[in-house]
Amino acid sequence: MWVKVKLNLKEILNGVEKKIKVKKYVSCSHCNGNGSENGNSTSTCSTCNGSGVVTRVTNTILGQMQTSSTCPTCNGEGTTITKKCSYCNGEGIVRDEEILSIRIPAGVAEGMQLSMSGKGNAARRGGINGDLLIVVEEEQDPDLIRDENDVIYNLFLSFPMAALGGTVEVPTIDGVAKVKIEPGTQPGKVLRLRNKGLPSVNGFGKGDELVNVNVYVPENLSDKERKWLQEMDKSENFIPSKTERRKVFDKFKRMFD
Repeated sequence: MWVKVKLNLKEILNGVEKKIKVKKYVSCSHCNGNGSENGNSTSTCSTCNGSGVVTRVTNTILGQMQTSSTCPTCNGEGTTITKKCSYCNGEGIVRDEEILSIRIPAGVAEGMQLSMSGKGNAARRGGINGDLLIVVEEEQDPDLIRDENDVIYNLFLSFPMAALGGTVEVPTIDGVAKVKIEPGTQPGKVLRLRNKGLPSVNGFGKGDELVNVNVYVPENLSDKERKWLQEMDKSENFIPSKTERRKVFDKFKRMFD
């Protein structure tokens, strides 16, 4: 059996211990999983004489052939119940809820499966319990996008900040980080924050946070702002050079090569 566990990026960063409620089959407490009313109302199967296996002999043109199969009367258990448990109807298991504590290691990813041995459904009448599979489901972060062990943040700068430079705060998985913006920072520039990503699940290495720089262009301008920009537009410093235009052309060309 399996259950899904939702994790946010901070939980994935550090690893986490969670308590989950699981609906599953558990051993019947009334008969201790035996299936009989008083725990010992069983007898040796008369079909297989307690071996759990029946043997059949058939005659063929090549002679007699012997085949063995699981006893259909006792299902291979070797015993039959003379008086079934009134709680589990002789099955030895009942449906119930159990709260389990699970440890999720750091660095897990969407869809990854973790196994808890013996924590799945109980088996009928004393058999071996199944395993419980924990399937990781990653919650979407409001600010960050995961890319393997890296995380990506889309930063929007005002035009003055991009031109003049300064310091801005960007969200990280476990808080905020101050990032220096160099004067003349161009849209499309990627700033790398080392080791601000997620750890590898095997414990080797850690990802980075990639800050994609965008420059916000206002849509609604006052008359004063419009005149101010028109004056700036006359300056040679606001006219892209041939070198800059070539850089943009080459960038788009590489995208389609």
